[in-house]
Amino acid sequence: MNRVYSKNITLALLALVMAATRLSPLSGLAHLQDASWAVFFLAGFFLASQWRWAFPGLMAEAIVIDFIAIRYFGVSNYCVTAAYWFLVPSYAVLWMGGSWLRRHHSFDLRGLASFVISLSVALSVCFLIANASFYWLGGRVADSSWNGWLSNMSDWYWPMLRVPLVYVGAVALIYATVPKARAEVSRQLR
Repeated sequence: MNRVYSKNITLALLALVMAATRLSPLSGLAHLQDASWAVFFLAGFFLASQWRWAFPGLMAEAIVIDFIAIRYFGVSNYCVTAAYWFLVPSYAVLWMGGSWLRRHHSFDLRGLASFVISLSVALSVCFLIANASFYWLGGRVADSSWNGWLSNMSDWYWPMLRVPLVYVGAVALIYATVPKARAEVSRQLR
């Protein structure tokens, strides 16, 4: 399969997953959680060299989905504040984490450690940027304080990381255990 064609299919699949899960309450798939964080991490891994067009494309998709959901489907705009634009560096961190993993992955204990470290660090820094910007710049917290922020962070940290961990973990499991998928991806990463 042509590498460019394969990369385009990968981008299309990731974009479809993001759209389906980000709009899941509207599509009747309310049980699906938003896969956006996982999509940006996986895109960084699978599409690292296409970052100049793939990252802005996925970022634009996320913004358009939010606009449509709020404007036409009555989804709350509670999270759309001045801090909303901090999603760009938040998602960029996820992309960079996936891109770093691409250069350091292998199918041994060292590769497993690289996977755990890159995913954990990328998700944690993404959460820190998104949470801190919303808390301090969003204008939604009446009495903001350091203790309040730390409490807010501890309340939301695990719930926000659990979902992308499941999505990325599922893709990693398929990648590591399905020989044909592994061979195809390994060929593309060269």
